[in-house]
Amino acid sequence: MDWERFAMEMAKKGSLVTVKSLSERLGISERTAINYLYGLRKNGFLETSRGRRGIRLYRIRPLLKPDIGYPGLYDTINRFSPIKVAAPYEHRIYGHELTPEEAIAMATVTRDFRTVLASLALFSRISDWSLLYKAAKERNVERQVGALYDISRLCLRVRKMDGRIRSKLKYAKLGDAYIIPGTRTKDFPEIEKEWGVFVPFRKGDLRRYKE
Repeated sequence: MDWERFAMEMAKKGSLVTVKSLSERLGISERTAINYLYGLRKNGFLETSRGRRGIRLYRIRPLLKPDIGYPGLYDTINRFSPIKVAAPYEHRIYGHELTPEEAIAMATVTRDFRTVLASLALFSRISDWSLLYKAAKERNVERQVGALYDISRLCLRVRKMDGRIRSKLKYAKLGDAYIIPGTRTKDFPEIEKEWGVFVPFRKGDLRRYKE
């Protein structure tokens, strides 16, 4: 089999798979899917990680190339969050290792529902509130990050934010009130009122952190 071509075709349909999802995608048995994954790994087109409940996750890499720099946004989220995301492209960081504070701001800028939801887990990893503010300010998402912090406290054990940083985030100039374009629920009116932004999540979305 031409494993490079196969990897490229599979990656176009979503680079993150499990044995079950791959078998369903191709209409093959799970045993055959395992054999395909073995072939991809043997030829350097596959990375393996653990998801929720120990399920093996496989990320298909269509190009053979050395890892330069540090893990990027999607690898960082998948490392710490029980909600996994499929990377739409290879993302690496150069010069320094990506911090949770920077990753939160970067995830917010993607305006992608699953990426932002998965990034809530990173609030439990914060050690530098000033860095969180700096990263949010650089991307003009201060209020969005503040609202996401309050959301994260509803489903995770998160340290209390420094009061001065909270004030800076809260009174920052607001660009777009939507965290996710055109998406708003009515499940968290207090948080919306506090930060002046529209929360895209429902309470049911947060239950994924408690399963």
